[in-house]
Amino acid sequence: MMTNLFSVFDPSAIFNLSLNWLSTFLGLLMIPSIYWLMPSRYNIYWNTILLTLHKEFKTLLGPSGHNGSSFIFISLFSLILFNNFMGLFPYIFTSTSHLTLTLSLALPLWLSFMLYGWINHTQHMFAHLVPQGTPAILMPFMVCIETISNVIRPGTLAVRLTANMIAGHLLLTLLGNTGPSMSYFLVTFLLIVQIALLVLESAVAMIQSYVFAVLSTLYSSEVN
Repeated sequence: MMTNLFSVFDPSAIFNLSLNWLSTFLGLLMIPSIYWLMPSRYNIYWNTILLTLHKEFKTLLGPSGHNGSSFIFISLFSLILFNNFMGLFPYIFTSTSHLTLTLSLALPLWLSFMLYGWINHTQHMFAHLVPQGTPAILMPFMVCIETISNVIRPGTLAVRLTANMIAGHLLLTLLGNTGPSMSYFLVTFLLIVQIALLVLESAVAMIQSYVFAVLSTLYSSEVN
C-alpha cells in the first residue's frame, strides 16, 4: 500500500545504500556487442541511429565546432534514452525522474560551455546579451532578460525531462491502482488505455532524450 502517490519514485535502501540507482547501468545490456564476426541487424540499426545523430549534431555545431564534440551529445542521448526506457519496465527504478540525475547532467555541461565561452570568446558572449537591432533605450532590459534566460537553462533542461517522466508514470500508476475496484468490462477498457499510454510513454522517452541532447548541442554551438 502506497502511503504517498510519489512513493513510486523513491529509491529503496538496502544496507543504507540506494541500490535502485544501479538501474542506470542496465542500459549497458541493451547496447549491441561489437565483437561478432558478422554484425547483427540490431547492431546495424543502432549504428545507423548513431550515424544519423552524428550528422545532425555536426550540422547544429557548425563549422566552428571541434572535431569529435558531437560524440558527447550522442552518449548523452543514449544514456537518457536507455534510462527512460528502463523505467517503463515493472519494478525498475526510473532514475531520470529525479532532479539529482538530470541536474547532474545539465549543470556541468552548461557550466563548462559558459566558462569556455567567457574565457575564449568574451566579446562574442557580450554580443549575445543584446540581440541585433535592439533600440538603445531597451538595451539594459534586454541584457537582464538574456542573462536570466541564460542562467535558467540548466534548470529548464533538467525540469523538462524530470516532469515528463514523472507525469507519464504517475498517470500509469493512478490508472493501474483503480483496476481492482472496477468491473471486468471496465478493466478490459482500462487495459487498452494503459497499453495506449505505454506506447505514448515510449514515444516520450525517445523524444525527451532527443530534445535534451539537441538543446545541449545548441547551447554548445552558441559559445563558438
